[in-house]
Amino acid sequence: MKFLKPSFVILGSVSLLFLGACSGSNQAINSENKSALTTETAAKTEIAAKDNHSENDGHSHSKNNALEHSEDGKGEHSHGGQVLESGQYHLEFVTEAKDNETHLDFYLKKGEKHTTVSDAKVTAQVQLPDGSQKSLPLTYEAKEQHYHAVLSEKAAGEYKVAILSDVNGEKVNGRFTFKR
Repeated sequence: MKFLKPSFVILGSVSLLFLGACSGSNQAINSENKSALTTETAAKTEIAAKDNHSENDGHSHSKNNALEHSEDGKGEHSHGGQVLESGQYHLEFVTEAKDNETHLDFYLKKGEKHTTVSDAKVTAQVQLPDGSQKSLPLTYEAKEQHYHAVLSEKAAGEYKVAILSDVNGEKVNGRFTFKR
């Protein structure tokens, strides 16, 4: 009987330590999830990428598929992609998967009237599903009023994209994802 009481005390102490350690790791995981969620909620609107490219040139946008969507009711022009507001800038990222490549279209607008920014230096840092990185410069297409690049990767999975823009020395960046 004398041996049983200390055993219960030791067992209880070890159990409390174990529960404390488990809840501490959950807090770390939860804080990581919260920071990822905060990053995702920075994007006011995220719409699944849609096939809104015409069949004529492979990546010109159909006006009929343009959407008006905004949480704040202002009615921002959308091209069916993922939208992010960053300060005075409106960023939209649209992808279209083809057989052996993915078209990346990036719309960079400024101000309340969403004036097109055509003189930025734009680069896409793409993390492939296998974890490797690829950097793609995006070129401006005046006719379509957006920046464009073609990703030649065709691996299935989630791609993480950081769009890095330099607008006359001002850094405007956005993070997006898409699945292929």
